[in-house]
Amino acid sequence: MHAINRVASRLIWIFIVWATLLPGLQASEQPREWAASHMDELFSYYRKFHSKPELSFREVTTAARLTSAWRQCSYKVTTGIGGNGIVGILENGSGPVVMLRTDMDAIPVSEKSGLPFASTAYTVNDTGGDVSVSHACGHDIHMVNLIGVACYLETHKSQWKGTVMLVGQPAEEKGAGAKAMLEDGLFTRFRKPDFAIGLHVSPVLATGKIGYRSGYTKANVDSVEITMNGKGGHGAYPHTTIDPVVQAAQLVLSLQTIVSREVDPIDSAVVTIGSIHGGTKDNIIGDTVSLQLTVRTFSRKTRQRVLASIKRKSAAVAMGAGAPEPLVTIAEGTPSLFNNPELSARLRPVFINVVGSANVELSKPTMGGEDFSRYGRAGVPILMYWLGAVSPKRLDSYAASGETPPSLHSPFFYTDANETLLTGISTMASATLELLKP
Repeated sequence: MHAINRVASRLIWIFIVWATLLPGLQASEQPREWAASHMDELFSYYRKFHSKPELSFREVTTAARLTSAWRQCSYKVTTGIGGNGIVGILENGSGPVVMLRTDMDAIPVSEKSGLPFASTAYTVNDTGGDVSVSHACGHDIHMVNLIGVACYLETHKSQWKGTVMLVGQPAEEKGAGAKAMLEDGLFTRFRKPDFAIGLHVSPVLATGKIGYRSGYTKANVDSVEITMNGKGGHGAYPHTTIDPVVQAAQLVLSLQTIVSREVDPIDSAVVTIGSIHGGTKDNIIGDTVSLQLTVRTFSRKTRQRVLASIKRKSAAVAMGAGAPEPLVTIAEGTPSLFNNPELSARLRPVFINVVGSANVELSKPTMGGEDFSRYGRAGVPILMYWLGAVSPKRLDSYAASGETPPSLHSPFFYTDANETLLTGISTMASATLELLKP
């Protein structure tokens, strides 16, 4: 009997010790280790997202698949926000709210990556044309990355306190999804986050590396359409007409002086005329010529100045020709993305601790657009960083052959998924843990 009691006492003691150590053992598991041990499951998600892409505001199956994954990790998911947008909430006591965002849409590009699970999807676009569809911008990786981060945080609650808010956003490629979700009550139907983090794959950064920048990192994006009006007639009798083609030619040259002569040289701006159309035949002077521009700036002041200059110069050319006033239509797109300096400074040591200082690069600002910026404009401190997505071996191969790596939106772009996900999950999860310290 005494022997039995001794054995029972020892078993009870072992159980107490194990129960005491279990939270510590759980806490010691790092995000990269967890991601590595779940890579088969994560890669399975990647194959499904990659091979079944959907265009902006059509992400029905994509959103359903992401919703299912988040619910499996015990998140409370609300669907149909701003179209196909979804929000997943996981509460773990009192504390800050950290928002983690992924985009979900694909683009009309025919994939030529050569991957065995390459997309063969095609659909009818908004204008009625048949188009191929692919994830040539890496949003498939972004979604799988957030699945990994979400599930790690759910299974390691002892490491954090507060609320994790997952956002699956539609229509990033149109620059419209964030606006749609915000207008549908993203920050009123749910608790407004204290911080928001996003990432984007980079076609020029090696896997294992990240790039980040404090302050302005992506540009304001505006589309401008200008119609120069004239008076049509016979090409042999130009004196009886007001030629809109000549006006357009003068305007193209005049617009080039905006950046070189009106913008502070220390600032940055781009004015590109991407389309010009007018006329029907060689001996006919038409009534109108249309021009389409993309305008990129960083600061609000420069944005306003450049757009005002475009209007002024268009009117001046028309006035000089004695022509009717031109029609200038400005469609404001995404605002510039400004990474919060305090948040950037707080998370930089976290990134260095995860991947090493040699693998944390100071990225250059770009003139590309990203509607993640709208969450910052809504009053939330944000940080978006670049995630290396191409293996060093592939980058070396491109360099040796004198080629540049395929860019985002190229039919040849693809990620080296496993290592990309290891770095993405480990950095984003670690950043979230820093912001939700118990």
